Amino acid sequence: MAALDGLPPLRDVIRRHELDARKALGQNFLLDLNLTQKVARTAGSLEGVTVFEVGPGPGGLTRAILALGAKKVIAVERDARCLPALAEVAEHYPGRLEVIEGDALKTDFEALVPEGPVKIIANLPYNVGTQLLVNWLLPKAWPPFWQSLTLMFQKEVGQRIVAHEDDDHYGRLGVLCGWRTDAHMAFDVPPQAFTPPPKVTSTVVHLVPKANPLPCSAERLERVTQAAFGQRRKMLRQSLKSLGGEALLVKADIDPARRAETLSVEEFVRLANSL
Repeated sequence: MAALDGLPPLRDVIRRHELDARKALGQNFLLDLNLTQKVARTAGSLEGVTVFEVGPGPGGLTRAILALGAKKVIAVERDARCLPALAEVAEHYPGRLEVIEGDALKTDFEALVPEGPVKIIANLPYNVGTQLLVNWLLPKAWPPFWQSLTLMFQKEVGQRIVAHEDDDHYGRLGVLCGWRTDAHMAFDVPPQAFTPPPKVTSTVVHLVPKANPLPCSAERLERVTQAAFGQRRKMLRQSLKSLGGEALLVKADIDPARRAETLSVEEFVRLANSL
């Protein structure tokens, strides 16, 4: 990578800028530049694409995205200590990197969308990754402003994202992702690839929006899944009691004796539409 883009190795960048990863910010820096390129390539062609990135840190993934031909990267970074290192990357790629200092959870990504295709690629901070994903799945309009999401999570979260009914990892996140996207786990990333090494394996998940997801109110679907999986070991007649219980299930043509983890995404949508 250093030979490819002419920038110093990441370890040198981190040492020079004294960028120790901070647990409070959910930081684990990915230093293996072969892996950062693999993450970026998972998103497909980046030619002419604007990429949103969250938590770029010292810029390893940012550099890979730019080296692979992205038109521009808009990166949101909360840690001001990382800004000088990112400024060096921006100087190396004039006009192609915009860094916004701020909290990604409070950032209106849709307001930042330029003309042309947008993809989101990020090694997400562990403490906010799931909420960011949910935010991107529930934009103001559908199809969304992004063409794809290529995101790194703890492996357990990745398993929840791609899970289907009758899977131990299946829950609210799997229903929401299955409703609006086609998602798959691309590859795992071992702890030793990071500094500091986390205690868990990570995984890269690639999500593509469905052009025509089943018609449904996101708010109602969230209410139904929250109630159903909030008491997932109980029969639905009991767990959905506050939403109508057996009457709701009969209306949706679903056996009241079933449990949440046995229902398909289509059946959850039917329940939400029956509210």
